[in-house]
Amino acid sequence: MFGWLLSAGVYIAAKWAGPEMPPWTLCFARLALACLILLPIVRPHHGRMVALLRARAVEVLIIGAIGLAFCQGTIYVGLNYTDATTAGIVMALSPVMTVVLAHFVLGEPLGLWKTLGALIALVGMLVIVAHGDLAALLGLRFNIGELWIVGAALCWAVYTVLLRRAKFGLELLPTVVLLLGAGALGALPLALWELASGNHLALEATGLLALAYMAAPGGALMYYIYNRSVAALGAGRAGMMLYLQTVFVALLAYLFLGESLHGYDLAGAAFIVAGLGLAAIKVKPPRAEAAAVK
Repeated sequence: MFGWLLSAGVYIAAKWAGPEMPPWTLCFARLALACLILLPIVRPHHGRMVALLRARAVEVLIIGAIGLAFCQGTIYVGLNYTDATTAGIVMALSPVMTVVLAHFVLGEPLGLWKTLGALIALVGMLVIVAHGDLAALLGLRFNIGELWIVGAALCWAVYTVLLRRAKFGLELLPTVVLLLGAGALGALPLALWELASGNHLALEATGLLALAYMAAPGGALMYYIYNRSVAALGAGRAGMMLYLQTVFVALLAYLFLGESLHGYDLAGAAFIVAGLGLAAIKVKPPRAEAAAVK
């Protein structure tokens, strides 16, 4: 729970740092600093990490860039156009997206309930990005900020599926450190492009504190706690705790940013929660007959 509270704080810190630091530069700085902080902790694994990079460097780079650079960078871009509360709600779509992608990429069974859950969650997303305006929905007029966050949720789903398929064979924390470094490399060209385009840094005390939080408590410490929770609870139960992040983002945004929930946020969140609930239903296969009829 504490790890997801730290993760929720990243949304607030990104809103604070936004006016002083371009989004892709912020993304690069957070990932690079978090990687450097965690690197000494995984020192016993350095030999195996180097061996993995020698064998599968391109794969590590692609997965890290999609899941950590593109996912986080698009969140920071989206936060320039929408509030943190809405961003946190939309990101709750990623588990449903993951279920659908896992069906097509990994061949995992989808089934009736997961299909219905995905469709209902999709309705919730559309309600949010159209701000509850049916005319805007029919005219395909969406808020650009929410669309960026939808892209981030999709990147996280793709990252999760690719990582599940890759099976790197390392413990979770050293794998995360490698992916953080890969994400930083993936964000670097976009950060340099921002600087070349005239989007220079204007860091003051607020921006520096926000970046420090995103890199250390909201970055390195959050990843470390999450990996400990996976070891203690298992990946499935630890992953389900993601939904707490949405609640924490809304609470922190209310306390520190003065944001409040809109009617369309609540309606969309209700659809998303209902969709997640349906997707989580497990249907037991029928029991085999105890004895065949002779």
